[in-house]
Amino acid sequence: MNDSMNMHGDMAPPAPDAAVNNHHMMMHMTFFWGKNAEILFSGWPGYNNIGMYVFALFVVFLLAFFVEWLSHSNYIKESANHVTAGLLQTALYGIRIGLAYLVMLSVMSFNGGIFLAAISGHTLGFLVFGSRVFKKSPLTAYAKASDLPSMPCNC
Repeated sequence: MNDSMNMHGDMAPPAPDAAVNNHHMMMHMTFFWGKNAEILFSGWPGYNNIGMYVFALFVVFLLAFFVEWLSHSNYIKESANHVTAGLLQTALYGIRIGLAYLVMLSVMSFNGGIFLAAISGHTLGFLVFGSRVFKKSPLTAYAKASDLPSMPCNC
């Protein structure tokens, strides 16, 4: 019988060193630094590709920034139809939670750069949209701060 065939005539699995030659990524369970990471999708941003890694950092930063923008948006008018306003509010909430989970899954790659990009995006987004730095008028006790409820999981 051929060495590469098993007794059922199927091909045997590749030798362990074949995985090293194909640059298969290992799942990290602790934080690490470096450009060789898989974020959100298998094989993305790629192996030894600094340009795609920087692009991945930018994407995670923007995702976190948009989560903060949605968290502090106030686009539904008080005089709007309640059904339309409720549907729009629900759609915005779903988008915000979906983006927040994408940021969370990105951070679960345990890459230090991705973690810092997510924190930076949330921080700058809060500075621009949530803090008092860029508010034109102070919030009163009766003012509506956002169309969406706060995120209880802080994700």
